[in-house]
Amino acid sequence: MTARIFQRPKNAMQSGKARIDDWVLEFVPAEAKRPDPLMGWAGSGDMQQQVVLQFGSADEAKAYATRHGIEARVAVTPPKRLKLQAYADNFR
Repeated sequence: MTARIFQRPKNAMQSGKARIDDWVLEFVPAEAKRPDPLMGWAGSGDMQQQVVLQFGSADEAKAYATRHGIEARVAVTPPKRLKLQAYADNFR
């Protein structure tokens, strides 16, 4: 059972900074999704895909994974770069 630990990205519709400091432990899918023959929805028999755990820090998530014998890898969040420019730069 493997999992990945990552920091939740900011939603495209989100302008604030709520819930972007949370770290998420999410299990890697064990099997591929397949379409349901009746409805056409994508699904699988893997119940671990539905489990999403939130933590306050990456260390808490790693400690939980080691305590429960889950092999986890941490995806480091790249640093945020701000491109500062003035409105007048659009007309140069």
